[in-house]
Amino acid sequence: MNAMELLWGHGEQLTPLQMGCRAFVMFFIALALIRIAGKRTFGKNSAFDIIIGFMLGAVLSRGVIGASPFFSTVAAGFVMVALHRIIARITVTQDWLGKIVKGSSEPLYKKGIIQWHEMKKAAVSEKDLMESVRMEGNVNSLDGVEEAYMERNGEISIVKKKE
Repeated sequence: MNAMELLWGHGEQLTPLQMGCRAFVMFFIALALIRIAGKRTFGKNSAFDIIIGFMLGAVLSRGVIGASPFFSTVAAGFVMVALHRIIARITVTQDWLGKIVKGSSEPLYKKGIIQWHEMKKAAVSEKDLMESVRMEGNVNSLDGVEEAYMERNGEISIVKKKE
């Protein structure tokens, strides 16, 4: 048995040393892939961005535990990151694709009226809206709010009335 096989192994019958070596290498590969994916991947928290984290974790872990060939999982990870990056770049100029991939913001409160249909669609209660009014708008009632939106990343944004 050569040193490479002793440290790397093959298949699913890996020793703790072999899994540790694979995890060590995969950590730096994952770090490189995340850096390639860009800052928005873990900063925006939209479904489009979160899914890359889930998928990378699922796919790359298979290479660590030997359930799939190591370099095949790295290749799959690279394809996912490249696809995410390409789609993100296209959505900068193609709003129609951005709406499909990232969604759109919806008004929850506008012109003094709670938009109940949008609230129901977004599964947001009046208490959820009021929590955001207090936390994001720094006001304690809707009297100080001009508009409130459910943003594409799932957060509620508040536009305060001008004094």
